[in-house]
Amino acid sequence: MAQIRAIESTAMLVQEPQPGLQELMSYLEGKEVRMAICTRNFDGPVNHLLQTFLPNASFSPIITRSFRPPKPHPAGILHIASTWELTDAQNLIMVGDSIDDMTAGFRAGAATVLLLADSNENAPLRQHPHTGLCITRLDDLIAILEKGFEEEQGGEAEG
Repeated sequence: MAQIRAIESTAMLVQEPQPGLQELMSYLEGKEVRMAICTRNFDGPVNHLLQTFLPNASFSPIITRSFRPPKPHPAGILHIASTWELTDAQNLIMVGDSIDDMTAGFRAGAATVLLLADSNENAPLRQHPHTGLCITRLDDLIAILEKGFEEEQGGEAEG
């Protein structure tokens, strides 16, 4: 764990926000959409991200690496639903960039959106049955939410 923490601590210093992050956050905040974080990162990098790029954003709860069981188990997403007093995760959307994100969301019963990496390293996940939709920028999600979110299994649709 110390090695992972060291890698994350170094990476956070050169971290850049994903394209479209500010636009998506403004949209979600304007619509008063509740937001949470479910990540396998440690608290330090998450806090750095929030303080550096999203100082006024409100996320609750924030699920980090210390939460058990971790992704790809759906417990973190189900905990978010429970915290929000929802009976299940059907009305939640898990946006992520890994198979663990897609699997956790899928197993929890949430919709899933794969953020495709610029490097195309996660492109094979487009066809994975746990991927609902794919986007290339975070603000692609705005148009999808505006027209009504509908998954297309295997992630063929892009925003």
